[in-house]
Amino acid sequence: MKQQTPNILSASRLVATLLIFVFVLIDQPAFFLAATVLFVLASVTDLIDGYLARRFKVVSSIGIFLDMTADKIFVTAILIAMVQIGLVPAWLVIIIITREFLVMGLRSMAASKGKVIPAGPWGKQKTFITLLAMGGVMLAKGLSAQGLSLFPLMLVFNSHTVTIPNILLLLADIVLLIAGFWTIMSGAEYFIEALPVFHTGYDAKNS
Repeated sequence: MKQQTPNILSASRLVATLLIFVFVLIDQPAFFLAATVLFVLASVTDLIDGYLARRFKVVSSIGIFLDMTADKIFVTAILIAMVQIGLVPAWLVIIIITREFLVMGLRSMAASKGKVIPAGPWGKQKTFITLLAMGGVMLAKGLSAQGLSLFPLMLVFNSHTVTIPNILLLLADIVLLIAGFWTIMSGAEYFIEALPVFHTGYDAKNS
């Protein structure tokens, strides 16, 4: 059972993704609150499954596949749902998805030549910032925020709009922009790290 626990946690993230996706599309405060709880729990499993895999030394190909796939689907699917209801701009999600394809391609190219490109500081920070922003948006909407935001642009500050939920939504939107910047920088980080792979005649012995 211990050997399968990390894989079960990764698979549970896929199930949570589907539920959160539906809850966000319903676009009602109660469902946003439920989505926020599931989002936090699913994010925590991302930390736990990696720890357990290392703790019990049960790292496997299927485990790595499930972990990486669940992570990418988790973030992109929820962001797409947010685009659908107008909470997140499409251009920001395109940046995030493009970066994922870029990194995937670079890693595949590097692997074919015997080189491993590890996640750099920008990439690790990007993941945390993006999850923080997404959780903040869902929590704010769960608390009925609707007066202050960047997406769509609503910046009328008065006694009716300056509330904790609205300020939380505005802050979450700002963090989303920061996540977009971090995404671009982490993509550049991977590209720079992979530059030697593009050189003719490169092989693992040169790394």
